[in-house]
Amino acid sequence: MTKPEAVTEVLQLVKGVVAGTAAWWLSVNVLESQLPFLAPWTALLTVHATVYRSLSRGLQTTIASAIGIALSFAIGVWLGVSLWTFALALLVGMIGARMSWIRDEGVAIATTAVFVLGSGFNSQAPLLGDRMLEVCVGVGLAVNFLLIPPMRDIQATQYMDSINRQMGDVLNNMASEFATSWDTDQADAWLREAESMSAELELAWQTVRFARESERVNPRTGLRRRRTRTGQTQGPGIEMANYENILERADEGVVHLRHLARTLREGAQIEGEWDARFRERWVEIVGQVGHAFADEDADVEAEPIQERLIQLGIDLQAEGQLPPQSWPLYGSLIASMSHIAAIADDITSARAAGEPSGAHVKSREG
Repeated sequence: MTKPEAVTEVLQLVKGVVAGTAAWWLSVNVLESQLPFLAPWTALLTVHATVYRSLSRGLQTTIASAIGIALSFAIGVWLGVSLWTFALALLVGMIGARMSWIRDEGVAIATTAVFVLGSGFNSQAPLLGDRMLEVCVGVGLAVNFLLIPPMRDIQATQYMDSINRQMGDVLNNMASEFATSWDTDQADAWLREAESMSAELELAWQTVRFARESERVNPRTGLRRRRTRTGQTQGPGIEMANYENILERADEGVVHLRHLARTLREGAQIEGEWDARFRERWVEIVGQVGHAFADEDADVEAEPIQERLIQLGIDLQAEGQLPPQSWPLYGSLIASMSHIAAIADDITSARAAGEPSGAHVKSREG
């Protein structure tokens, strides 16, 4: 199955080629330009990964290029073209690139001046208006707006599903190993896996922010909303989820998972056998929660699990067979699983609803 990221990259390549070629054709056949590279160059610079970025950054590029043309014509007409005036144009262009409102694309001031002054300026001097028109054609923006404007919600969903599956796999592995025995090496492996999830969460946050940007000024966003209102069949990711809330809960889940792994690593170094009743009941809960994370169709309710965890502590206390030094360890494992179960409840409820919003994904403590 083709990954959405690969499809998006291919589309961006196609858009760049279409935008540059169309701008060149217009420059040669419609504008009859003697510098036909200005229009396709500007078009390529304005084809960005999202429509919003094409609009905001493309506008900066167009303005910067227009300033560069005006700068080069002013210097060329009044001071002529020479080594020092070429250097002057570059200096002024690079200084202008520091202006905050065009900082992202301000270097186009200098590069446009290089093109104009370095391509036979004397023959171009009377054509200031034509050069301005070429950089303002706007083909790049039109192509990105009309040719399958990108939506990055599928990539964001994939990242979150991957993190959920990894959390589920670690919990299931914990349940399997803890049901018999384990050592510090296994606990270290769980800790490394949890830490790797933190790195993947950073990428997930970047993808989610990109997905939000891809919605802005995008005609496909409005089309999806109209389809939702009319009840038409939707594809995956049609209803933009509140990814930020889910990722915040996933962040919390990974933190508790790391704490759980550290606790088990410390527990492996303690002399003596684990209480068989605790091991059996705690393993069952861990396996259930792990299955809820790993299986997209699974469901879990936090309250019954938390009640079972509380009852487990009550039963152990009532029987009075645990040594006092064991309670901090057992209590930490119970508390960590209580938090993780609440997070699993939030995420599975959001998946089941198909529209993870703040109403479904809410912060729960203990």
